[in-house]
Amino acid sequence: MTSFGLPGWLRIVLVAGAVIVVTGAGLFAYRWYARPTTLSIAVGSLDGEAGRIVTAIAGRLAEKNAPVRLTMVDTASAVESANAFSSGKTDLAIVRGDAGDLSKAQAVIVVARAVALLVAPPGTSVEGLAELKRATIGVVAGDTNRKLVSVLGNEYDFARANVKFRDVTPADARRALESKEVRAILVVVPLTEKYLSLVRGLFPQNPKAGLVLIPIESAGAIAEKDKAYESFDVPKGTFHGSPPVPGDDVTTLKVSYYLVAKKELDADLITTLTRELMNVRRDLIGQLPLLSQVAAADTDSDAYLPVHPGAAAFYNGTQLSFLDKWGNAIFLAPMIIGGLISVAAAAWQFLRADDSGKQEQELDALYAFGSRIRAAGTEAELTGIEREIDSLLQAQRARATTGDENALEATALNVAAHRLQSLIHDRRMLLAGHPGDHAPA
Repeated sequence: MTSFGLPGWLRIVLVAGAVIVVTGAGLFAYRWYARPTTLSIAVGSLDGEAGRIVTAIAGRLAEKNAPVRLTMVDTASAVESANAFSSGKTDLAIVRGDAGDLSKAQAVIVVARAVALLVAPPGTSVEGLAELKRATIGVVAGDTNRKLVSVLGNEYDFARANVKFRDVTPADARRALESKEVRAILVVVPLTEKYLSLVRGLFPQNPKAGLVLIPIESAGAIAEKDKAYESFDVPKGTFHGSPPVPGDDVTTLKVSYYLVAKKELDADLITTLTRELMNVRRDLIGQLPLLSQVAAADTDSDAYLPVHPGAAAFYNGTQLSFLDKWGNAIFLAPMIIGGLISVAAAAWQFLRADDSGKQEQELDALYAFGSRIRAAGTEAELTGIEREIDSLLQAQRARATTGDENALEATALNVAAHRLQSLIHDRRMLLAGHPGDHAPA
């Protein structure tokens, strides 16, 4: 085998460099593949509660070294979150089903369900929206509730009834009620103790009477027309008190908050995100009671917001199995390993080029005795050559015994020794038959 004309140390350096490069490339590829994916999420709410929840979830994902992470983009409201999402500024967003442009959104989970509460001060005799003629209704978070106000106005023809709506802040709502600037307050909140306390705080306390919850009697008809809403009955006694408030179930509207994702996000990534969020929900529900409202998105084909295929795969249990995902890799792995073994064998042969050359040189040196034997003119020369041959053979056998890889193979030694012995014997016979003839045969 050729030695490529390169010194041994240079071949060692070249092979070592190749091994380092391949190993480094493999480690880089593994780290790149295994690195967590970070998704941006737009979050906004009037009281900042949504931001606190997402911050806690993002921290928990980082603690668990989850394969997917969240980075929060804070906004002022659910409408601004929807706008940031629809403009492509974020990968995810927490949005309300009736606020903003959701044409590019696909649902991952239902974050919470908020209920429309039309609340009047204690002692109010109004029993329905139809009785609020020529009244002004204060709307908390008016920007987010713009569509809801429009839907109610169309259903109850508020323009003809001269009913007006006015945006108010939570801090200003009580003053507006006490000064008769508004007759009732419209607020859309989840039915949790925190938000129920907020609603109670909008009104002066009256030990003899509780606040009045005005029903939206046409909630069912509205929900039929607009799938963003659902008809919902506020249970009797939701606001507690004595007597209980409300005194009976009150019909109103409910709207959902969703975590939505871009359509083009990888399905496997969203499957992983959905699984991790459900696990984190279980871990944090004791600290954040609002997480009890987190639920699976609607997977029906006629759902208001279509579910992302990755989330649907998690809910339906149709995510790809290990063999489905890695079957091709498993099939190709033996071929790749075989190729690497071939490369390693070639590198080994490359490194041993000098060793093979040494063996060939030593074997050539052994056969070189043939010309000396043919040129020998006396018995003494032949005897001296025999001694040299014996010494070389003994040295080679000793090296083979000690496991020296550079020692000549026994077959090659036997063939060479037999050939040389035949030449010596023939030369002796020639010298014995022609004692005065010193010319080579």
